Amino acid sequence: MSESDATDGPPPFEDAFASDDVEQRIYGTILQTHKPTTASAIADSANCDPKTARKYLSWFDDLGIVTRHDGHPATYERNNAYFEWRRINQLAADHSVEDLQERVRELTTRITEYEEAYDAASPAAVDAVAAAEASDEQTIDDVYSDLGDWATAREERDRYERARQQRTDSEREQASG
Repeated sequence: MSESDATDGPPPFEDAFASDDVEQRIYGTILQTHKPTTASAIADSANCDPKTARKYLSWFDDLGIVTRHDGHPATYERNNAYFEWRRINQLAADHSVEDLQERVRELTTRITEYEEAYDAASPAAVDAVAAAEASDEQTIDDVYSDLGDWATAREERDRYERARQQRTDSEREQASG
């Protein structure tokens, strides 16, 4: 392999954040942290000093990016509500009210189709095994795929509706301000 081949493409998975600065490595580690984790463990993953990790984790806690759990030692985890809020703000900034409304309509249509196909109000109300056994056309994998898509469509519709409401409120404020 030539030297130029070695630098093309993504970094090796086991060292995915090696070229980032320490703040980015800690942030990248936080993105992958879904349970309370000590600053020392985060520092190990981010390849930095635990004191440096604590400094950035404190800052990320102030920003709402992580949640700090008191204890000995304190632990930190990704604040999913922050990332949800950020995603909704980005949708509202990137799309017009009309675009957001159209996406809500599309997702509502898809959700209604699943509700009718499975005669249920939500994916959780469907017995996947029974649905697959009752169908001549769908395997259990097909049913699980539908249920996953249905659940995703419901979550996405909620995000787009919240972004639409946010964008509508913002435009009303600008018009009256």
